[in-house]
Amino acid sequence: MNGGGSEARQLVVCHDCDLPQRRVTLPAGGRARCTRCGALLYRSRPAGLQVQAALNLAAIIVFLTANAFPIVTLKVQGAHAATTLFGTALALWHQQMEPVAALVVFTAIVVPALELGSLAWLLWPLIFGRPPAGFVRLLVLLHRVHPWSMAEVFLMGVLVALVKLARLAEVAPGIGLWSFCALIALLALSAGNFDSQSLWRACEEGRRQRSARWL
Repeated sequence: MNGGGSEARQLVVCHDCDLPQRRVTLPAGGRARCTRCGALLYRSRPAGLQVQAALNLAAIIVFLTANAFPIVTLKVQGAHAATTLFGTALALWHQQMEPVAALVVFTAIVVPALELGSLAWLLWPLIFGRPPAGFVRLLVLLHRVHPWSMAEVFLMGVLVALVKLARLAEVAPGIGLWSFCALIALLALSAGNFDSQSLWRACEEGRRQRSARWL
């Protein structure tokens, strides 16, 4: 069974013409194309696990900052009001906008937390040569939750609201909003440098090393 699974991972199917082909090891930055139609099959990301882990750690720190500090402060007739990201969703809930509030929490808090947490669980043990527990399930979870990460959509909505509120009150962007902007940039960099094949190779190498220590 293990041999069959390893052999299956050596095959890749073209998304355009459905031709199965054997996967080959690429140099950093290299691309593999279909031998039949020339479509791009996969590419080798130049960044290693250390770069991916560094981006992940930075994104986690920024994510926590974005949720801990206010995203905006309003000043109306001498009165100040500040709210965090979760506070914004809570205010929407109290205004009988439950679906919108749930969508904000899910796409701007829950999904990024799952994405960053899953990636951290995968990357950091591999850097130290240990295969992480639940590797396959977490990798599948990471691929499934990524399309639901819509932090940039929420940011656009916040910016539009701030422009409209600027006519009625004095608006000051908070640390949370700037952190949210940085989070979007880091998530984009992390997605651009993510390479599942490097994770597979590092996991298999870690398993071989652990098996060798037991022999």
